[in-house]
Amino acid sequence: MTRSTRFLFAVLLIGSMVLSACAQATQAPVATEAPVEATEPPAAATEEPTTPQGEPIKIGASLPLTGSFSIPGSKHGDGYQLCVDLINEGGGLLGRPVELIVSDNQSEAETIITQMERFINVDNVDLIFGTFSSLLTFPASVITEQAELVHPNPSGAALRIFERDFKYMFYYQPNAAEYIGKTPIELINNLVPADQKPKTAALVYADDFFANGIAAGLLGTEIVVPGTEEVVSLAPGGFSEANIEVVYQEQWPEQGFSDWLTLANSIKAANADMIFALVTSPDEGIQLIRALQTIDYQPKAIYMSQGSQSEFVDELGTAVNGLLTHASWHPLANFSGILNGEEFTNEMFLNAFREKYGREADEDEAIPFSLCQGMEQAVRGANTTDNTVIRDWMAARTAEEPVRTILGDFYWDERGLPVNKPFIMVQWQEGELNFVYPQGAFPGVVDLVWPKPEW
Repeated sequence: MTRSTRFLFAVLLIGSMVLSACAQATQAPVATEAPVEATEPPAAATEEPTTPQGEPIKIGASLPLTGSFSIPGSKHGDGYQLCVDLINEGGGLLGRPVELIVSDNQSEAETIITQMERFINVDNVDLIFGTFSSLLTFPASVITEQAELVHPNPSGAALRIFERDFKYMFYYQPNAAEYIGKTPIELINNLVPADQKPKTAALVYADDFFANGIAAGLLGTEIVVPGTEEVVSLAPGGFSEANIEVVYQEQWPEQGFSDWLTLANSIKAANADMIFALVTSPDEGIQLIRALQTIDYQPKAIYMSQGSQSEFVDELGTAVNGLLTHASWHPLANFSGILNGEEFTNEMFLNAFREKYGREADEDEAIPFSLCQGMEQAVRGANTTDNTVIRDWMAARTAEEPVRTILGDFYWDERGLPVNKPFIMVQWQEGELNFVYPQGAFPGVVDLVWPKPEW
């Protein structure tokens, strides 16, 4: 297929994606257990690292370093770079140095298509590392699938990404967007006293694949799988399961929205007990909380689909306290992963990140680091950079022989979605992001604060 044809194909797929923004699958991967400690780590290597030699193993990463997704995009780059540096310090990969080539896609789908083509046809990269957001992952993965390159995906959560019968896609977070809403609903059902449970909710969200996916799962909508006539029902939906009535529902444009005060006043007029705000970037979440604070609206609780980043407390101060969000990672979840053939734990990641960047890591850096860990293990396990061999090695992972990372163990179903990987819930309390659910999963899990403190 020519480059221009690929470009046209990818653009057509973007168009179909926009027309079917709430597509779902028929079945989610099983997620029945709380996070558990990883299995016994391998014995540490006894030989000193050797200096990597020869042509570098090239890794291409098109990231949104500017534009709407610049905050998480830049952090993804930091997570990738730390991992690559540690691999090279440990002797490289297959005896060769590793080179990370990063391009700024400016948060634009059209740009990432061009950059992926360049990685493959000009830079001749050996591996691809994924980008941030479903909007960018969907078209980028068309290019990698055509080229038969493994596409490790850190942050493209929309289920439509995994419903195209692609063979080279592997996701490095617990589950697709359409199933994320189950976690805050479980928290409400299991931790909030019956007489304090929210009876009403305001659902506000961006017109984005990620946000639309979470909304569809909460509302229990009926949708059509893209490219088919199959109708899938998500009924009854999370709100129905928790006996929560949606008294206000609003959607804002995917990019460029600024009328946060009007939205906040509309939410206040509905007088909902709880807000479910499905934002796609830290900036959106920060702007909405500022607007709610300005009009002095005091809901019992707020759940946001972004909220774990340090920017929230830096920008909002005490106003962040009580905010709930789901998470794939937390410093207290000290999973034991592998890097350079040796044990590499979450605590070791935190120390290495602090030493390199002079600040504390958050989820948007931990997730891409975990992806890099997994790909390093895959290349070593396959003993080649042949992507078909790497793909087969990854598809063969099991509960007994998983990829092991600082996010825990990973193995995948036929769609590339992880099996048995529940999310966790975190809450800002006194300026600290605390792990609140599931209770008892790790030492240091604290009690939920409910209702949230007033502004």
